Amino acid sequence: MLRLNSSLMIITDLDGSLLDHHDYNWDAATEWLARLKQHAIPLVICSSKTAAEIVPLQKRLGISGSPFIAENGARIALEGELSVADEPGEDYLALCHSLKALQSHFRFSGFHDFSDAEVARFTGLTLAEASQSRRRDASEVVLWRDDADKLDAFREALAEQHLALTQGGRFWHVMPAGCGKGVALQQVQQHLAQREGSKRITIGLGDGPNDAPMLEHVDYAVVIKGFSKSPVVLTRSDQQNIYHTAHVGPLGWREGLDYFLAQPD
Repeated sequence: MLRLNSSLMIITDLDGSLLDHHDYNWDAATEWLARLKQHAIPLVICSSKTAAEIVPLQKRLGISGSPFIAENGARIALEGELSVADEPGEDYLALCHSLKALQSHFRFSGFHDFSDAEVARFTGLTLAEASQSRRRDASEVVLWRDDADKLDAFREALAEQHLALTQGGRFWHVMPAGCGKGVALQQVQQHLAQREGSKRITIGLGDGPNDAPMLEHVDYAVVIKGFSKSPVVLTRSDQQNIYHTAHVGPLGWREGLDYFLAQPD
């Protein structure tokens, strides 16, 4: 069991992990969040959420300025960000243009096709939060409305446009090829190791298939029981460093840290 005075870093998914899938609270995780802050253990958010969503959430969690990974690795902030753009980024608009051409061959909708009110209605976000979720920089959230057996053809069509498809807890996500939570985490680790002069021991927590690349890369992986129909499959051989929780959301998040971290006396 690891101790809190070790050189640690926690990397966490948000929806369905640190945040409850339905009401987005993190009440069950508050004690651990306080302990991590007390022992100066970095908490790095690694999420499909946008920078516009993560920056205010960091402030509420008391970790403003910490590195974070947004949009499944399509956006990385190594030193945190004080401000974000008010409008979607140019790369995102170009991605949406590519997707528009594919809508004549496949049945799907993206966040770009909806209003803030519509996104709020099917996600449970507030209107302001829905607006933040639509201020994207480099990836798109996709609601797949076609047959499941057409997904492979969709992936191939995306690959021709140098795009990739990954599955989150509830939605599909399209992003530039070569991106991902694992690749992004390596960049964050390299940056921190250069700044601090040593590499930290990492614990990762996630609940969806899009978290697998991150969970493959960390030293200790917590697979939180999720809602996705597709399980989180890890290929790593060190099974003793993988823990599957019995609880979902922030209860599972707490359970995972309880398992790997010794609590102070």
